[in-house]
Amino acid sequence: MSFFTKRFGKKNASPVRSEDLGSGSNVDVKEKDFVAIKASGADLTPGDELETAAQLKAIKKKHEWDPNFSEDLVDGIEEATEHHDIGGEVRLVDEIVENSPYPEVRGAVRNYDEDVPVDTVRAWVLGLLLTTIASGLNALFALRQPAITITSLTVQLVAYPLGVGWYHAMPERKFRLFGKSFTLNNGPFNMKEHTIIVVMANVNVAGGVAYATDTLTAQRGFYGQNFGWGFNILLCITTQMIGYGLAGIFRRVLVWPAAMIWPTTLINTALFYSLHDQSKTDPAKCNGWRISRYKYFFIVFACSFCWYWFPGFIAPFLSVFAFAVWIRPNNVVVNQLFGGWTGVSLLPITFDWTQISAYAYSPLIPPWHAISNTMIGVVIFWWITTIGIHYTNTWYGDYLPISDSQAYDNTGNLYNVTNILTPNFTLSLDAYKAYSPLFLSTTFALTYGLSFAAIAAVIVQTALFHGGDLWKRVRYIRTDNEDVHLRMMQKYKDVPQWWYATMFIIMIGISLGVCLGYPTNMHWWAFFISIIISVVWFVPIGLIQGMTSIQLGLNVFTEFVTGYIQPGRPVAMMLFKTYGYITMAQGLYFTQDLKLGQYMKIPWRSMFMAQTIATLWACIVQVAVLEWALGGAIVDVCTEHQVNKFNCPNGRVFFNASVIWGLIGPQRIFSPGSIYANLQWFWMAGALAPVLFYALARAFPRGPFRYLSAPLIFGGSHSIPPATPLNYLTWGIVGYVFNKYIRNKYRGWWMRFNYITSAGLDTGLAVCTIIIILTVNLTNTAMPSWWGVSVANNNMDNLDTAVKVPNPNPSATGRFFGPTVW
Repeated sequence: MSFFTKRFGKKNASPVRSEDLGSGSNVDVKEKDFVAIKASGADLTPGDELETAAQLKAIKKKHEWDPNFSEDLVDGIEEATEHHDIGGEVRLVDEIVENSPYPEVRGAVRNYDEDVPVDTVRAWVLGLLLTTIASGLNALFALRQPAITITSLTVQLVAYPLGVGWYHAMPERKFRLFGKSFTLNNGPFNMKEHTIIVVMANVNVAGGVAYATDTLTAQRGFYGQNFGWGFNILLCITTQMIGYGLAGIFRRVLVWPAAMIWPTTLINTALFYSLHDQSKTDPAKCNGWRISRYKYFFIVFACSFCWYWFPGFIAPFLSVFAFAVWIRPNNVVVNQLFGGWTGVSLLPITFDWTQISAYAYSPLIPPWHAISNTMIGVVIFWWITTIGIHYTNTWYGDYLPISDSQAYDNTGNLYNVTNILTPNFTLSLDAYKAYSPLFLSTTFALTYGLSFAAIAAVIVQTALFHGGDLWKRVRYIRTDNEDVHLRMMQKYKDVPQWWYATMFIIMIGISLGVCLGYPTNMHWWAFFISIIISVVWFVPIGLIQGMTSIQLGLNVFTEFVTGYIQPGRPVAMMLFKTYGYITMAQGLYFTQDLKLGQYMKIPWRSMFMAQTIATLWACIVQVAVLEWALGGAIVDVCTEHQVNKFNCPNGRVFFNASVIWGLIGPQRIFSPGSIYANLQWFWMAGALAPVLFYALARAFPRGPFRYLSAPLIFGGSHSIPPATPLNYLTWGIVGYVFNKYIRNKYRGWWMRFNYITSAGLDTGLAVCTIIIILTVNLTNTAMPSWWGVSVANNNMDNLDTAVKVPNPNPSATGRFFGPTVW
C-alpha cells in the first residue's frame, strides 16, 4: 500500500477537523502560510518523498485550469517539490486532502461527519409541510406583479424554530407500525434533519416555481387552451424529473470533485452552522472579532429588514440614485446614459440590496474572477458597444428606447401580436406584411447576439480547458481521494447509476406521450432535439455554474432553434423551450442540492428519496394552485388591469416569446436581409474567443489570461434587459469589496462571516418584501407623498419614454420609421 493511500485512502478515516487546522486565520494569514500539523516528514523515507512529490504534481496538473485554485498553493507545491522538502510536501498534502483546498469551502463547511438521525418523522413532516406551503404560495404569487417568492433561505430560517419547537413539544416514546418502531422525537433538532427539510422545499423553491407552470399559465391565461389535469401534471413532473435524472447521471463530474464548489450552497451551509452552533468566535482566527455567527446573522438580518423599508417604500429614490436624471428629468440623452431603469447607468449608484442582488444574486457568492469577467462584458458590450450602436442609429435607435425588454412596431408603439394572428393562433403572412416588422431596443437586440456567442463559447471553452480532465474524472472518480467530503460520503450506500438512468428514460417516454398525445403541434423529432440540447449543454454550463455560481441560459438558443425547425407553431415552441432549456436549468438546481447534501454529509439514498418524493408532491401542489387560480377563483386573472395585479407577468413573457419566435420566427429577424442579420456573427466570435484565451494562457501560464472566461464575458450579464448595467455594476463593486479586498486583507473574518453576511442581507430583504407586499401592495396603500417619491417616478428613465425621435402621432396608422418592405 502506497504512502498516499495509507495516509488518505481509508474509506472511513477521520480527518483532522477544520477547527484544529485553523480554518479561520490571523490578520496577516495568506494561502501560502500553510498550517503546521503533526506530520513533519522526519519519519518518512526518500521513496515516500518521491511519491508525495508525484501526488502534489498530479494535483497541480489536475487544477491547471481551475480559476479557484490559489496561486499561493501552486507556488507552495513548486517550492516544496523543487527543494524535496518532505515536511513541506506532507503539510501541503494534508492541507489539500484533509480539508478543501478552497478557503471559501474551508470557512463554510466542516471537514468531519456527525452520526445523527437523518430520515426522521420530524424531518419528513416539516419538509413536506414547508414544501407544500412554499410551493403553493410561490405558484400563486408568481401570477402577480410584483411577486412574492419564498426563497430557500426563508425556508431554512423558518424551519429552525419549527424543528426546535418540535423537540420541546413532542413525546419521546417509541411507537410501532407494521412491525417497525419509530419515535416522534429523536432528540435535539440537528443539522442533517434541517438539510433534508431545505432540500425537499428547494426542489421548486430554488427557481421560484416549477418553470413548466409558466407554459401552463401562457396556455390557460392567454391562448385559452386547457388540456386538462393529466397534461398539466405530467408536463410539470416530466420537466422536473428529466432534470433530476440528468443531475444524477452527471453527478460524478459536477458534484463529486472538490473543484465543483457550487458557491451558492455555501450560503446554506454557513447558515446551518450559525443556527445550530451558537459558540463565540475565536478572535485569534477572525481578525479580533468575538461575536458568534448566530448573533451576527440576526444583527445583519434585522438591519437588512429595517433598511429595505426606505428604498422599498418610504424613499424609492435610494433604489436608483440617478441624480443626473433628477436634474434633467426630460432630457433624452441624459436619461439614456445615466438612467438606472431604462438607461445604461454611467454613474451606477444604489442603496438598495434588491438592485444589487436581483438578477445575479448575492455578489458575496461568486469568486472574484467570475465577477471580473462579467464586468469586462458589461463595460465592453453594455456601455461601449450599446452606446456606439444606439447613437449611430444602426438599428433605428433614434426611434426606440436604448434599453428595455419590449417589442415595438414601426410606429414606435408596442408590437400588437393580435394583428398578425389567425383565429387558430398561426401566422397570417398577409397581415404581417401589412402591419410591421419587429423592432427591439438596442440592448434587447444585442442580448440575442451575446447569447449566440455564449452558447458557442461554452462548448469550445469546455473542450479546450476541461475536456481531458472530464474524461479522467469519469474514469478515475471512485479512486480519487482528493476531496475530503467525498471520502467521508463513501461510508453511505451510493445511489446506483441505473436508478437515475431509469428515471431519465421513463420520463422521456412519458414526455413523448405528453407532446404527441395532446394537440401541441410538436413533432416527435423536435422533442428529441430539445432533449439533446439539454443533455449536450448540461455539463459545460454546469461546470461554469459549479465554479462561479453563474448559470448561463439556453432560453434564447432554444427559441432560436425551434423558430427555424417548427415555424408557425407557438405552443410547440413553448414545449421545445421547456424541454430544451428548463430541464437543464432545473437539473442544475438539483445538482446544486446534491452538492449541498455532500457538504452536509447526507446519505445519498436519503437525498434521492427526499428530492424525488418532494418533487412529485410539489408538482401536484403547484398544478392544483394554478387550476384553482386560473379556473375562476381569481376574477379577471391574467388580464392587464386585474384589480389585485394578478396579471401573470411570467406567463405573459412566455406567451409573447412564443408568438414572436413561434410565429414571426427568427428567419424574419436574424436571417440575411433582415434588420438584425449582423448578430449572426456573434456565433463566430463566441467560438473564436476561447481559442484566443487558451493560446494566451498557454503562452503565459502564470499570467492573468488563465482567468479569462469567454462564456462569462459574453453571457454573464444575460439578464440585461430587463436588468440594466446598474444592477451588474453595483453587484461587481460590492463583489470586489468582499471577495477581493476583504478576502485578501481580512481572510479570517471573510472565511467566518462573509456567507453569513450574505444570508442575513438576503433573508432580511426577503421577509421585508413579503411584508410590504402583504400589508402595502395588496391593501392598495399609497406611497407617502414627498420629494423622495416624486423625483424617483417623474422622469423619462422611470417612465420608459427616453426616445430621441418619438412619434408625434402614435395613434396614427402606417409606417413612421423602418424599412418599406419586409
